[in-house]
Amino acid sequence: MWGLDEFSATLNELTEEYERHARLVKDAYGKLNELEATVRSGDEMVTVTVGARGQVKAIELDARVYRRLPPSELARTITEQLNRAAAIVADRSKELISPLMPDGVPYEELFGEGVDLDSLLPGPGAA
Repeated sequence: MWGLDEFSATLNELTEEYERHARLVKDAYGKLNELEATVRSGDEMVTVTVGARGQVKAIELDARVYRRLPPSELARTITEQLNRAAAIVADRSKELISPLMPDGVPYEELFGEGVDLDSLLPGPGAA
C-alpha cells in the first residue's frame, strides 16, 4: 500500500512529465506555424514562397520571363516550384512532429495523404 509521501512523489513526477511533453508540443506547433519554404526555378525566372499549411505566400517573376517563356511553360514552371516548396514544408513538418508521435505509430498514419478524422475514429458499434 502506498503512503502519502509516495503518492505525492509519484503525482509530482507525472505532473512534471506532462508539463515537459506539453512544452515540447507547444514548441513544435509554434515552429510549425512559422514554417515556410522559398524555391527558385533553375533559370531563376520564377521564385515562390509557400507557408506552413501549403498556402502560397509569394510568387515573384523575373521581368525577362514574359519574353522567354510562353504562358503554358510559365504556368508549368510556377506549378513545379509551388510543388517543390510545399514538399519542403511537408518534410520540415514531419521532422518537427515525428518525435512527438506515439511509439509505433508512423507519421503517415495520422498525417499522410488521404487521412481524415473518420479513419482515426472507431466505427459504429466498436467497443
